[in-house]
Amino acid sequence: MPILSNMADVSAALSGGYFQAGRHRVPVGPTELMAERCRVSVGPTELMTAEGVNLDGSGDATDDALALAAGYPGAVAAVRVSGPFKHSQVSHGDFLGAVLGTGITRDKVGDVILLEGEGAQVIISPDLQDFLLSSLTAVHRVAVSVQPIPLSDLKVSPPRIETLRTVEASLRLDAVASAAFRLSRSKFTDLIAKGDVRVNWREAAKSGVALKSGDVVSVRGKGRCKIGEVTTTKKGRYAVELTRYV
Repeated sequence: MPILSNMADVSAALSGGYFQAGRHRVPVGPTELMAERCRVSVGPTELMTAEGVNLDGSGDATDDALALAAGYPGAVAAVRVSGPFKHSQVSHGDFLGAVLGTGITRDKVGDVILLEGEGAQVIISPDLQDFLLSSLTAVHRVAVSVQPIPLSDLKVSPPRIETLRTVEASLRLDAVASAAFRLSRSKFTDLIAKGDVRVNWREAAKSGVALKSGDVVSVRGKGRCKIGEVTTTKKGRYAVELTRYV
């Protein structure tokens, strides 16, 4: 994290509650303490490997490894929101709206993970867990019950992975990433202008930035892609292997 790079003996750990978390809290503290309490650093799914666990769902996972992947202990908590949703059309926005309707602000809420027909799991700041248990009573006019759950009990589907190849005249962000997300270059440029595109978790300021193997491009609401092997064709164009996580 750039803001900490010049601070001696200070470290941070992303903590989102589970491997693929899109929203994180970032505890900051002395390096020695952070290393002791957070043996597994947590980051976006496609970049991190922990104790033999590939975060695309392959590999062997121990219970301890999966639990540690939540990040710094106590940084986030989870609740399960349950109700008779089998015949109700409820969305991520319905659950998030209900949580925010209790007075909790967005920066205190992490990911909302839908459980089809059953409800949802909500990642939240630990200091507000008890408040949510007593305050959230309905979602989309359906009565609900709310129970705390350990992060290790979160039910999360592995990300869907798609591999593809594109051949481009340059390695510009708008050229390569628009192919990965199957968008026109003009549409992708608009997303950059809106601040919806990040390269290696930093907001992309220009569409002409050059990508390289190993870079990760994320687009709000559309997932992420990782730049794989880059080779040059006989005609001097760039053949790029892409892995997209959706």
